[in-house]
Parts: sequence; structure tokens; C-alpha cells
Amino acid sequence: MPATATQPAAPFVLVTGGAGFIGSHLVGRLLRDGQSVVVIDDFSTGSRQNLQPYQADPRLRVIPSRISACAELPQLVAQAEFVFHLAATVGVDLVVKSALHVLEASFNETQCLLHAAAKAGTPILFTSTSEVYGKSAKPAFDENDDLLIGPPGQSRWSYACSKLTDEFLALAHARENKLPVTIVRLFNTVGPRQTGRYGMVLPRFIEAAKAGRPLRVFGDGGQSRCFCLVHDTVEALVRLQHCPAARGEIFNIGGTEEITILELARLVTATLGSTSPIELIPYDQAYAPGFDDMRRRKPLVEKLERFVGFKPQTSLRDIIRLTAE
Repeated sequence: MPATATQPAAPFVLVTGGAGFIGSHLVGRLLRDGQSVVVIDDFSTGSRQNLQPYQADPRLRVIPSRISACAELPQLVAQAEFVFHLAATVGVDLVVKSALHVLEASFNETQCLLHAAAKAGTPILFTSTSEVYGKSAKPAFDENDDLLIGPPGQSRWSYACSKLTDEFLALAHARENKLPVTIVRLFNTVGPRQTGRYGMVLPRFIEAAKAGRPLRVFGDGGQSRCFCLVHDTVEALVRLQHCPAARGEIFNIGGTEEITILELARLVTATLGSTSPIELIPYDQAYAPGFDDMRRRKPLVEKLERFVGFKPQTSLRDIIRLTAE
């Protein structure tokens, strides 16, 4: 999708990473709500195909660029009525194999965007991750919890640290430069358009089940997660966009139906009527020697519901069915 010479007339919403899995769903929702949208995306992990359903809409402009390389960035941020910052390196596979890229891309790109937003005073929503909760053994995570990150010798934790540094930077701008910023920590968002090529577990399982291949469960399968349908995530993002009281706050966004990864594999095969076998693959074989993982990752979402009157509630079985379709 080529960038056009003109941009949508103000007011418009700027979305970084808008060609990604979550970003493209957000772009579609904003357009359906009648808003004009400018996307900045370098397509390193996003896909032009994700935006194909909207390419004929004259209210959409796509700029193929890194944030830091976009010459128009200061002007775009100043003219935008709101900024969604979703651009990020995604997937455990990339995090383990390319820690340097993860750290540099996250900090450099976010720093450029926050400087532009702070100078213009443009409201911005920054998407962080549940990974920042690290190795804590708590049964569920609150936004004010202490964070327990693994050792720097394990690149597994580079993504968490990069996102946490971005959170500190955003909140420093909020305190010192009065930047109206909202931070969200996303918990395993899944759904249509998500790919398994970067290690995302649910699309990997669904693809394998539909093809009759073994579902590969890493570790002992006893680690538990919660999954959130992308449409619920987008609903929460849009509601936070229109919630001035959320500025300066951190919110968890995620489902609360907890399931072990082994149980998830069984549920996928049962839901899809698949006869695929399930295989347990040691972490050392799946990733690298010494790979460390969180045993539980369940969000508390009462704060989100209190501020915007919404929390994700789509059942996991429905999420599997919708993603498979």
C-alpha cells in the first residue's frame, strides 16, 4: 500500500505499528468510527496484507518508515488529535534471538515519539506488556505490583526491560513535561490475522491442529496464561483514548480465564475436532539453554473496568473458534 502525497484532514489519529496484528484491527475500528488515520510502520513484523481491507479508504494514509526515520514525525504528532504507539518487536522467538534489536528499537523509537508528543502536548497511549511483571509468583497481577525481572544474562528478559524502560520514560515525560500519556500492559492478545511465525502459542496450535500436525507444548505444559480476543483489546484501547481521567495511569488489558498451556492444546484439538497429537518439547530445545519463563500470567482488570466500564469477557472456546475461522 503506497503512501500518498496528502494526509487525512485534521483531526486524525496517528497509529504507529498500524500494520501489525493488533494495530490493523485498531485502524479498522477507528475508520469504522468515522476517524481519519495515519499509520507509521516499517513492516518489519507487520504486514501490508493486514491493512488490505482498508486500502481503498481515503481517510487512511500509510507511511512505510521507522518512527525515527520519518521526516514528518514532528508535524504529524503536532497535528494528530491522539497517538497510539503500538510499534514493537513481537514474539518470544525474536526476543531470544535478537535481543540487541529489541532493546535498541524499543528505546530509540519510543524516545523519538515521546519527545515529539511532549513538545506538541498531544495525548498518547503507549502499549506495554505483561512481560514487565517478570518472574513474580503472584496468582494475579495488579498495576501497582512490584516487578521481578530475571538476570541480564538471559536475553529472555530483554523485551520486558525494554518495555519497562519505555514506561519509565513515558511517565517521566508526564511528570516533567505534562505529557498526557496512558500506559497499557497487554496480556496475550489473540485472534484473526495473528501469525504463529514469531512464537505465538495459540495460532501455532490452531495451525497445527488444522493441518493434522503435532501440537508442540514447550516445557512441562504446566505454565498458565490468559488470552484476550483482539476485538476486546481494541475496545479497551478506544475507550481509554476517550477517557481523560486515564492520563498518567497504567492499565492491564487481558482476559481472566486462566488455563495451562497443556490444557490449551487439548482445548484447541477438542474445539476444532482435531486428532493431532500433543508433544512436550523441553525449553532448552525450543529456545536456548537456561531459558526462563513465568509460571502464571493473569491480570487483574478491575482498574480498567472502573475507569472505562469495560473488561474483556470473550470465552476462550469462542476465541479459539474465531481465530480458527
